Amino acid sequence: MSPLMRQSQTAVLERNTTLTGEFATEPYEAAWAGEARWFVQVLDRSTEDAELTLTTQVSPDGLTWCDHDGGVHRTEGELTTWAVREFGQWLRVRGEVTPAGAQVKVRLYLAVKS
Repeated sequence: MSPLMRQSQTAVLERNTTLTGEFATEPYEAAWAGEARWFVQVLDRSTEDAELTLTTQVSPDGLTWCDHDGGVHRTEGELTTWAVREFGQWLRVRGEVTPAGAQVKVRLYLAVKS
């Protein structure tokens, strides 16, 4: 008997996108997946002190959102990543760029696996 092949998919939710202030990505339906991992690649910062904070959000319907219990993540260096489990149906990232007026250009990927 051969082991089952796990299914996986990677989605690019933001590509060369300049973020400022508060934002949220488009929702991604991942009900079939058992685990997910976010990858946030910082391509450019408008100032050295520009900081990007990110929180995974979950939803049962893709309309109403709450923060996942995984905490807040801050980008450090060029690539930041974190895992998400037990998330239910829909995923997105809520975030904020500080200080006011600062900009951060990113690529944001979501890798999901059954």
